[in-house]
Amino acid sequence: MIADKVQDKDSNQCIETSLTSDAISILCTLHEQNPSLPVQYISSSKHTEGEGTDKIESKAMDAKTLFHKLKPFLAVVFLQFGLAGMDILCKAALNKGMSNYVLVVYRNAVATIVIAPFAVIMERKTRPRMTLPIFIRLIVLSLLEPVIDQNLYYLGMKQTTATFAAAMCNILPAIALVMAWIMGLETVKMKSIRSQAKVFGTLAMVAGAMIMTLVKGPVLELFWTRGGGTTANNIQNGSAAGGISLQNSIEGSLMITAGCFSWACFMILQAITLRTYPAELSLTAWICFLGTVEGAVVALIMERGNATAWFIQWDTKLLAAVYSGIVCSGVAYYIQGVVMKDRGPVFVAAFNPLSMVIVAILSTFILAEQLFLGRLVGAVVIVAGLYLVVWGKGKDYKSSPSSTDEPKALPTKFVDLGDNGKENYSHQMITISACKDKETPETNEN
Repeated sequence: MIADKVQDKDSNQCIETSLTSDAISILCTLHEQNPSLPVQYISSSKHTEGEGTDKIESKAMDAKTLFHKLKPFLAVVFLQFGLAGMDILCKAALNKGMSNYVLVVYRNAVATIVIAPFAVIMERKTRPRMTLPIFIRLIVLSLLEPVIDQNLYYLGMKQTTATFAAAMCNILPAIALVMAWIMGLETVKMKSIRSQAKVFGTLAMVAGAMIMTLVKGPVLELFWTRGGGTTANNIQNGSAAGGISLQNSIEGSLMITAGCFSWACFMILQAITLRTYPAELSLTAWICFLGTVEGAVVALIMERGNATAWFIQWDTKLLAAVYSGIVCSGVAYYIQGVVMKDRGPVFVAAFNPLSMVIVAILSTFILAEQLFLGRLVGAVVIVAGLYLVVWGKGKDYKSSPSSTDEPKALPTKFVDLGDNGKENYSHQMITISACKDKETPETNEN
């Protein structure tokens, strides 16, 4: 038994207590397994023979904690790179005549084959029991995103360009905000500056979408496209890449906007479903499987009498189906669900402009698309409006009790292990934050 002193940080009162070496070891092991636990090592003035080793362990633990905090950011950045690659590959496949209905079926079939084994093995002990209400939600989820959104998005991309489609998707947070307000899930108080930011940001995104649709402007010659002209593939498809007509712009923007509306519904319902069915991999596998079945029915109807639409070879069409299935349906649904449970859907949507920038750069290389000034201005307005909405929504996830399950913490306790501790712990001070019980009344501190 090791005699120690526990000092209250606020009252500066020391209470004699005791900690066993086993208890100290358990605390350290728990913190190593879960860096989010409120246990932290702080070097003190006491030194023993094991000081060098413990400093290395402390630094390693700090690195783990930092990585744990960065994981949501790294996940959504990876997600945006994956979505950007899908836009480029799928646009190339559509340019070669691939049916968007068939692409949706193959994409979700590949995602099901890849994700289902992981869901069966990794969540066999934690998967909740399937009920009829949950299954109905799964059917609706698979209809909203894999069938409606993906088909409308690809149809809109056919009419426009990959850059145009990626930029239009930035209106998603505005659509989600309006839907949440209509459904009573979002509060807008015009006297609040954050609510004003939400409203003006939404209007800015709508204005940006209209600018992108109606205003073309001069072609922006980038240094790597200067003098390049149009490729043979673009000429074969009837016009220079990016040289879309006003009618195609309007039709494409309407389809993409409708797809974003369906996507917003999907994200809201997915977040709600994860509360009662908190198995991200299983949820993803079910959505992709049901999406394959429903998408196949739609494709058989839309491509009836055109059996050749189902045949693909070892070319861009196959690559687009496999890539979008693995990265953008399987992995993306899972990452999106995990991050939304921790940070909310607005955090995920805030990184959409990154995908647009990546697509805009890569499409000029791979697809020889032209960049117009009007489209660039519209995209900038959309991004500005997006971050107004994100800033307005940001406080909701910080202060709303429903957005986080983290309990309030009691004053931090500093546990000094003294000179009689183990070699690996005697020179350290452990900070332990206890959690207040929900029934404990709050105390006001002056």
